[in-house]
Amino acid sequence: MALLEECEQQGQWLFKYRGIIPIFILAIGTFLYLRTELYPETFFLEETPYEIYYEYTCILISLVGLAIRIYAVGHTPKNTSGRNVDGQLAETLNTSGIYSAVRHPLYLGNFFMWLGPAMYCGQFWFIISFCLFYWVYYERIMFAEEQYLKRKFGKAYEDWSASVPAFWPSFSNFRSPELPFSIKKVLKKEKNGFVALFGIYFFFNLTGEILEKDQAHFDYIIGATFIISFILYFVLKYLKHNTKMLEEIGR
Repeated sequence: MALLEECEQQGQWLFKYRGIIPIFILAIGTFLYLRTELYPETFFLEETPYEIYYEYTCILISLVGLAIRIYAVGHTPKNTSGRNVDGQLAETLNTSGIYSAVRHPLYLGNFFMWLGPAMYCGQFWFIISFCLFYWVYYERIMFAEEQYLKRKFGKAYEDWSASVPAFWPSFSNFRSPELPFSIKKVLKKEKNGFVALFGIYFFFNLTGEILEKDQAHFDYIIGATFIISFILYFVLKYLKHNTKMLEEIGR
């Protein structure tokens, strides 16, 4: 089998299970976070006045990633930029808005969303390992996706990809989105990421305080945000499957 075909097949497989495999990375991160709580000397900011600022910086980085995803999804038409797991899907080629600055904005958003929890663990080597893993992992997925788009859209894809970087944005040729922002599409598509994001930080915070048996340092802001996002998730899930409130033609 040619190397290009092998890389594409690997990318197809990783794409299908892209929501499951990172759970193993999260499990490693959880172990490291709890280890840091038990042995604070392993992280130079642990139990210092600056620890809280570092933790909120991690959350801010994750929110930047979520904001990138929201902006990208909110301006795209139906059956593009989705969370489909059965295979690649694209009825049209997105080339305006954030897609005029970067070819894979959703994966860029995912990177920052996951980078925050990786940093939260407080282990520098794990942050570097995560970045390397993400690079190898999503490089295969992006390759498979681009092969699909190239076959489907031909020269239109080649012309667009020739001037737009794959991962790190360049705004020199930025064009305004062709479609207006759709809050309904964002609520339908990004509710999972929102609750998962705050669920991770809530889990870290809660288990850390239980392990230390010190509820005085529990972050109630993270706790409240997670509860709100948890309730919102089920409300939106109900509206999506039982009403037409979130339906929008072409989105």
